[in-house]
Amino acid sequence: MSPLDLLAEAIGPRNCLRDPADIAPYAVDWRGAYRGTPQAVLRPGTVEEVSAAVRACRELGLAIVPAGGRTGLCGGAVVQENGPPAVVLSLERMNRIREVDARDFSLVAEAGCIVQQVQEAAAAVDRLFPLSWGAQGSAQVGGALSTNAGGIRTIRWGNARDLVLGLEVVLPDGRVLNDLRRVRKDNSGYALRHLFLGGEGTLGIITAAALRLVPALKRVETAFVAVPSPEAALSLLSRVMGSGAEVIAYELILKRCMEIVERYGQRVRMPMPLTSPWYVMVELAAAHPAVPLREMLEDTLAAAVEAGECTDAVLAENEEHRAAFWRIREHYPECGRAAGPSITTDTAVPVSAVPEFLARVEKALTARWPEGRMIALGHAGDGNIHLGLLAPEGMSREDWLARAAEAEAVVNAIAVELGGSFSAEHGIGQSKRHAMAMHKDPVAVDVMRAIKAAIDPQGIMNPGKMLP
Repeated sequence: MSPLDLLAEAIGPRNCLRDPADIAPYAVDWRGAYRGTPQAVLRPGTVEEVSAAVRACRELGLAIVPAGGRTGLCGGAVVQENGPPAVVLSLERMNRIREVDARDFSLVAEAGCIVQQVQEAAAAVDRLFPLSWGAQGSAQVGGALSTNAGGIRTIRWGNARDLVLGLEVVLPDGRVLNDLRRVRKDNSGYALRHLFLGGEGTLGIITAAALRLVPALKRVETAFVAVPSPEAALSLLSRVMGSGAEVIAYELILKRCMEIVERYGQRVRMPMPLTSPWYVMVELAAAHPAVPLREMLEDTLAAAVEAGECTDAVLAENEEHRAAFWRIREHYPECGRAAGPSITTDTAVPVSAVPEFLARVEKALTARWPEGRMIALGHAGDGNIHLGLLAPEGMSREDWLARAAEAEAVVNAIAVELGGSFSAEHGIGQSKRHAMAMHKDPVAVDVMRAIKAAIDPQGIMNPGKMLP
């Protein structure tokens, strides 16, 4: 009996994919930047099957690459090319909502649940699961937690790890760590879940999570605002935060990004003429319909115009109008790809440092690559700005990567100098291991390696990812 026959026996032949055509979608990342063919794709349907599969892989000396919705941008869910023999373990069949408790403001979801599925389950009991970003219709819970995903509402509810009460995890030896308790206070030793949140599958496989819910939003107001500079955007943020309203999103967008969406987007209409160098999307919300959010937003923006912090603003008149605003922001990744090859980054700095960060990056990129076009947009409310350098029109991806490959390192260095991070919400995967080696505190790396060695001494969990 072959090793793959043993794996098929552990989880059922139908759930051990071996045909090259079946394996192909799991052998490449979303951007097409990373490729690696696994020996098989395992699709267990229960935590017991995950455990059996892990035990079998351990005995056979096969590495395991956990995969969720495969929407990540860092190559974390793809087998490392020229790495050890490996299988992809997909959690897509583990897609049940096990429990919803509206009174406890919590639910338990399996790792293969689509994030939007969790949002809908919460909404069905008049609750909100606030984790939200463009890929929520295909990203899975396990991947979101393993990369500690962020998104547009981090300013209010934090990243993915801030919404987790407990985890169920299959360890590298096949044992199941069951810590799905929904208790808010627990000082009984180490908070082990935080080893796996953001761990990118290098320490174990998240199979289920107890997630925190919040009251449903009964009133939402959204505005698209033209601002003269990032400094003005920061002043406007302070003003909005001090208005008494609950700020749940604050996005900063460079004019060039708006122009790219206008050119390549579908069903997109700009809310105003694109005459300002920068734009902001601000969204306020309340759990009670009587909160006068619109009046609060109008008053705040009127004062901001008076102070020179904004030059124009359009408020959404209804839900359709609001959705049209968000299409501009959410369609940018696809539109950006259509605009041409680019060097992309995922950085975060203290919110107060955002204007200096943008100014320093623009100066550095323009000096070294004057033919490139800087792009910038992101979650200014939490300091996470996605900066990139777009190739001149007509230049191939290969030529631009060869010409401007060091642009990412330039941006990362400036972010770290300002007390920030070279990885804000997309994780490390394969693409940022060099940055880990360059910028991460060596003591921190040593501690992480020690944890990895203790929990996964054979090194079978997602090798070649995260740790330099």
